[in-house]
Amino acid sequence: MQAFWISLAVIFVAELGDKSQLMAMTFATRFKLLPVLTGITIATAVVHLVSVGLGGLIGDALPTKAISVVAGLAFLGFAAWTLRGDELTADESGKAARTRHTALVAVSVAFFLSELGDKTMLATITLATQHGWFGTWLGSTVGMVAADALAILVGRALGKHLPEKWIRYGAAAAFVVFGLILLVEALA
Repeated sequence: MQAFWISLAVIFVAELGDKSQLMAMTFATRFKLLPVLTGITIATAVVHLVSVGLGGLIGDALPTKAISVVAGLAFLGFAAWTLRGDELTADESGKAARTRHTALVAVSVAFFLSELGDKTMLATITLATQHGWFGTWLGSTVGMVAADALAILVGRALGKHLPEKWIRYGAAAAFVVFGLILLVEALA
C-alpha cells in the first residue's frame, strides 16, 4: 500500500505541467472525455508496467544505498526538468487535431509514444527500485491519469487562465523535497 501512495503522489506531481497534460487537453477539445481518459489509462498502464519491470531489475542488481543516492539525484534532476517545462509543439498539436482514427486508438498511441523516456517513466523506474512493483505500477498509473484528468477539467473550466508557471514551481519544489529526503536517508 505504501508503494501505491508514494507512487501516486510522486507521479501526480511529476505530471503537473508536463507535455502529456497539454496533449490531454488538446485531445479533449476534439474527442469526448471518456475515450481520452481511457486511452491515457491504457498507454500509461503499459508504459509504467515496463517501467516497474526495469526498476525491479535495477533494484535487484544494485545496493540499496547506491539506489537511494541515484534516486535522490534523479529527483533533483526531475525538479530541474520540471522548471524547464514542456511545451506541445505546433506539429504535435496539429497531429492530435488531424487524426482520423478513433479517439481511443489515437490517444493510446500518442500517449504511449510520448511517455517513452519521459520524466514520469523515469520516475516510475526510480520508484520501482525501492518499492514493490505492483503498488508502484498501480500508483503511478492512477497518479498520471488523475493529473491528466485534472488538467482536462481545469483546462476546460479556466481556459487559458491557468497559472502554468506556478504549477511548474510547485511540482519542482515537490521533486526537490522528495530528492532531498532520499539523499538524507541514503547518507544517514
